[in-house]
Amino acid sequence: MLKDTQNKETVQQPTDVAASKNITEMQVKRTYKSRLFEMIFSEKRVLLELYNAMNGTNYGDPELLEINTLENAIYMSMRNDLSFIIDSRLTLYEHQSTYSPNLPLRCLMYVADLYSVITKDANLYGSKVVQIPTPRFVIFYNGTEKLEDMKVLKLSDAFTIPEQEYALELTAVMFNINLGHNKKLLDTCKTLKDYSEYVARVREYAGSMSLEAAVELSITECIRNDILAEFLKKNRSEAKSVSIYEYDEEKHLLNVKEEGRQEGLLEGIRVLIDFCREMSFSREDSEVKVAEKFGLEQTEAKAYIMKYWKD
Repeated sequence: MLKDTQNKETVQQPTDVAASKNITEMQVKRTYKSRLFEMIFSEKRVLLELYNAMNGTNYGDPELLEINTLENAIYMSMRNDLSFIIDSRLTLYEHQSTYSPNLPLRCLMYVADLYSVITKDANLYGSKVVQIPTPRFVIFYNGTEKLEDMKVLKLSDAFTIPEQEYALELTAVMFNINLGHNKKLLDTCKTLKDYSEYVARVREYAGSMSLEAAVELSITECIRNDILAEFLKKNRSEAKSVSIYEYDEEKHLLNVKEEGRQEGLLEGIRVLIDFCREMSFSREDSEVKVAEKFGLEQTEAKAYIMKYWKD
């Protein structure tokens, strides 16, 4: 995913088992730049399977793919999951477990860096057109927020002034790959379906046991049931570490998002209460307005009035 990467840091040797465990977890978070999605689909054979499923093609030679994912794009702080060229098309695949409307802007920043690398030896000031591969931007979403099967995201949605035609546009298509969504796509690409099944199991089991136990159980069951079996057998330890980190990060991002939503709600309530007071509404009428505006129970609205009403 277009994500923050952090530099490795030197740490002192632990003095006890607990410290050793904490430092190991910190090192995992700092050194694992790959995500599970990227780890799985960075293999050309598997990536070609996904590309064929996405485009209705039947390419058979994985070497037709030229993977050109940048390790340190966008000011050394963000990176893309996978970018590659095939048949003169530049395709960027991005995985997200949290939805962000800023994905088109992030894709633009990344692809600008990528085109800079592709054309570094070209004469950009010459009289001949410098040919560049045609881009496609695809986002695979499997977060817990309920989203439709497919969503088109446009850079122009972020522009401050609307126009009939924009001098610059970037369109990204987001596919929901949670189980129960885009069934045809998942049935066409077994590896993508297996990935979705694995993630679903981790989330389900993590609700009733420790995260480490949930990941370990999911890996064991998936291997037994031929779900990402070859990959998990080969990369069991690394896949486990990355899965634990990703799940923890996903929970953290959701918590941050919820905290922001709550802060916005409280600010809105305070503004409305101040408005009601300035308009000389009674406390009772203000309770009704707050309850109606924010979908609150009357008792909840009354509690906010008592807390924020300033005589």
